[in-house]
Amino acid sequence: MRTSVNVLALVKDGERYVFLYDENSVSTLLQTLGRYAADPELNFSWYDAAVLSQKVRRLQKSDRDDDTPISFRKSA
Repeated sequence: MRTSVNVLALVKDGERYVFLYDENSVSTLLQTLGRYAADPELNFSWYDAAVLSQKVRRLQKSDRDDDTPISFRKSA
């Protein structure tokens, strides 16, 4: 079993948003992205949240695909 910490970052208009998360905290990260987008005090839009959440989901899928055992087909 491997545990890794992922880093998700956005630099926008001189502001830096850096998120650290693992596979067990993806739902919390997605909620946080939504909270940041809803906060009028932050320069973090719903578009930013959508792009970053899509990236997180893509990375999750990629990690699952990497964990799939490789099977070989015997040729005749």
